[in-house]
Amino acid sequence: MHQDERTRRMERLRSSIALLLFGLGTLAFLIAIDRPEWFHLRPGSGTAAAMSHASTPATDRNDG
Repeated sequence: MHQDERTRRMERLRSSIALLLFGLGTLAFLIAIDRPEWFHLRPGSGTAAAMSHASTPATDRNDG
């Protein structure tokens, strides 16, 4: 195998991998924008959830 062929193969492999990664990134983006609930910040513990719940006004709560 000549150096030119080897170089051409490496360039073809790199471009194929780059195109694959671009396609997977686009797919991940399209899936993510359809699921906004993935990006909501949630409390990490029960204590943080209780403090967050206690800090909201009573009119906003769904206490029943």
